[in-house]
Amino acid sequence: MLMLYTGGKKRVIITNVTPRVEEGRFPAKTVINETIAISADVFGDAHDEIAASAYIRHTADKLWTELPMHFVINDYWQTSFKADRQGFYEFKVTAWIDHYTTWKKGLKKKYEAGQDISIELQIGAELLKEAAAKNKKDASWLKAWADQLVELSDPEQSVFLAYSNEIAAIMYRHRLPEFVTQYPVTYRIEVERKKAGFSTWYELFPRSASSLPETHGTFKDVVKLLPRVFKMGFDVLYLPPIHPIGEVNRKGKNNSLTATADDPGSPWAIGNRLGGHKAIHPQLGTLDDFKALIKEADQFGIEIAMDIAYQCAPDHPYVKEHPQWFKWRPDGTVQYAENPPKKYEDILPFNFETDDWENLWQELKSVIDYWIAAGIRVFRIDNPHTKAFAFWQWMIGEVRKQNPDIIFLAEAFTRPRVMERLAKAGFNQSYSYFTWRNTKYEIEQYMTELTKTEMRYYFRPNFWPNTPDILPPALTKGGDNAHITRVILAATLSSNYGFYGPVYEFGINKPHGVKEEYVDNEKYEIKQWDWNQYTRIGDIITRVNRIRKENPALQSTWNIDFLDTSNEQIIAYIKTDADTSNNLIIVVNLDVFNTQGAHVRVPIEKLNIDSNEPYRVTDLLGGGKYRWLGDYNYVELNPYQMPAHIFKIEKL
Repeated sequence: MLMLYTGGKKRVIITNVTPRVEEGRFPAKTVINETIAISADVFGDAHDEIAASAYIRHTADKLWTELPMHFVINDYWQTSFKADRQGFYEFKVTAWIDHYTTWKKGLKKKYEAGQDISIELQIGAELLKEAAAKNKKDASWLKAWADQLVELSDPEQSVFLAYSNEIAAIMYRHRLPEFVTQYPVTYRIEVERKKAGFSTWYELFPRSASSLPETHGTFKDVVKLLPRVFKMGFDVLYLPPIHPIGEVNRKGKNNSLTATADDPGSPWAIGNRLGGHKAIHPQLGTLDDFKALIKEADQFGIEIAMDIAYQCAPDHPYVKEHPQWFKWRPDGTVQYAENPPKKYEDILPFNFETDDWENLWQELKSVIDYWIAAGIRVFRIDNPHTKAFAFWQWMIGEVRKQNPDIIFLAEAFTRPRVMERLAKAGFNQSYSYFTWRNTKYEIEQYMTELTKTEMRYYFRPNFWPNTPDILPPALTKGGDNAHITRVILAATLSSNYGFYGPVYEFGINKPHGVKEEYVDNEKYEIKQWDWNQYTRIGDIITRVNRIRKENPALQSTWNIDFLDTSNEQIIAYIKTDADTSNNLIIVVNLDVFNTQGAHVRVPIEKLNIDSNEPYRVTDLLGGGKYRWLGDYNYVELNPYQMPAHIFKIEKL
């Protein structure tokens, strides 16, 4: 006998389910108490009404929670989900022909057209009785309503009863499995802790933390700086590698190939006769000192982020103990690391194609485990794009099984697909191209790509205006004004941002020749900073960080919409938080040398403000309150005074 299609009664089609990453191969990402939309295109044949629901559950639970979906536009349906605990969730989407809603809408049309609805009422009663036969819990109510439909003397009362919300709720739950279409793929969502989605990073070299001249800084010196870092509003203090530094091929000042006896070398050239990735540079202090720093930072609400660079100086113990982990050349040497045109003669890369790859993987993971045991919960991973993708997916997955709070930031300034793959493999945050996005068009296009495409579900950007390796031309040419403008953009466009500290707030911007690098780079020498000096840049950074913490709208990257302006040198965008009705408009002058003005279109319809209704805007950054009316309002910004407004919008 010919077997016909087993789903013959299923008349609804479901496509384009989101959030999904590579059709479910990787989980979508969100954080605790962040709203994430679940959506799909849902449609059926003919003109019958459709109903749809998403089902979601934590993987530790057995029961599913049903989330009714609502029609938005053009067969696009949506619901939303907000998780209150970490871990993995799974969700599925279902849809079916809603015969009861189809019937009652037809009933109302015929009644309003003056037609006889007696037969229609009998059809509705049959639908209720069919539901009663399958629904013991509500059977008595359904039977009673079925009788009332046909017994009420006034047709208007029957129509009113048919539209009862109580009946609608019961009939929504009543659906026969043979009529329900379920999308064949169950997708996953990983819910991470809040800091994965909202964090403020400050980077400093602990060896430059001493207040005494010509003195190597220690962890105890960093402890003394914690009140300052806290006062500026940072909650992550990121330290470059803290391990013994290689003595073979050590770099001198300005990346010189010849080092003197006094040159400390680059912290990223890890390992020497004193130890490797699980050892601490002796001049920084002891393991107990490091743990004390972590504990003291926690008292200020600051987490220490540790740099993990999977690479070795030539005299790292791994080179002798595990030579099979490196690729040896015919002359008996290992090719040093390169990132053309940059060369790192003091660094040897691991060979991820080694036959002993399993032991290599286990050892590299053990480095993370070691520092987790010491109290670290945040890791900045150096150059992850030069290591195997499969390793990251395995290592991060294994670590987070036991320690779901761990955050990994990918320092990967490389090709888009490579950066995206690292995010899919498990990195919670990623460096980005923001550093080189300067014009209004470039910023708007990049933010749209990050927040309005599939990238929103897996690539969580962390915006850095500079790093010890990168001094972009915008900062070199624009001076203090550019430093202020770029940090305001970073802090308000993205909910995760950071910068390489002392040089940024002190406005140091002299490049090394024509390179996008700092001259007299702190990577290769110990600095002494006047940590108590006042700078305009530092003052505004402190203000911006306070505003970020006080306004939930700035604690998400995804809630951004760009606004029309009459001047290409003025960029404006709105960020809103529905839960708190916190509505902000950020306006920035991108010209760091000249005063610029523009009319900015305020989306009053999105803010539920009538066109004839005045409203108040309060400048949280520069001060001042203004009374605005309508959708177009004028702003003017002098970069030597304040290059931006952060307006809080409130009804009068």
